[in-house]
Amino acid sequence: MNTLNPNVALYTDKVRLRVCGICIKDDKLLLVRHQATVQNKAFWMPPGGGLQFGETVEECLKREVLEETGLQVEVRRFLFVNEFKQHPLQAVELFFEVVITGGSLMTGTDPEATADQQLIEEVVFLPLEEIRELPLPDKHRVLHYLFSLDDLLGMPHHFLK
Repeated sequence: MNTLNPNVALYTDKVRLRVCGICIKDDKLLLVRHQATVQNKAFWMPPGGGLQFGETVEECLKREVLEETGLQVEVRRFLFVNEFKQHPLQAVELFFEVVITGGSLMTGTDPEATADQQLIEEVVFLPLEEIRELPLPDKHRVLHYLFSLDDLLGMPHHFLK
């Protein structure tokens, strides 16, 4: 039986609305590696996080990308919606194309978590070849079957199945 990483407990047993950014630069995708949750060794995904009461989706995305990566971004366009469900985690995720406008790439933090509960381990731009080499359980499902990074910019605008 797999055990839940205790640092994930803050996000469990509730449905969250997450806003995520797809940032492609020099044929590489901006990704954040999180600690293992339940059934993976690590978890790679585009930067993003939970919408807070009172903020717009655009404000949320800019805040989350800055917190996680140190980069300031401009939100370009809505790309697609994904339902993330990996018990006990569940989220509806809105993905947007973003472009860098400032800041410096760094491994950020989750302000809602204490210093000893941080999940972010690494922030990096990865080429498609390296993304493909990651084990499926260790990467977000929007990264599972890419033929090119541009696939992320042209997905159907509905829930992935």
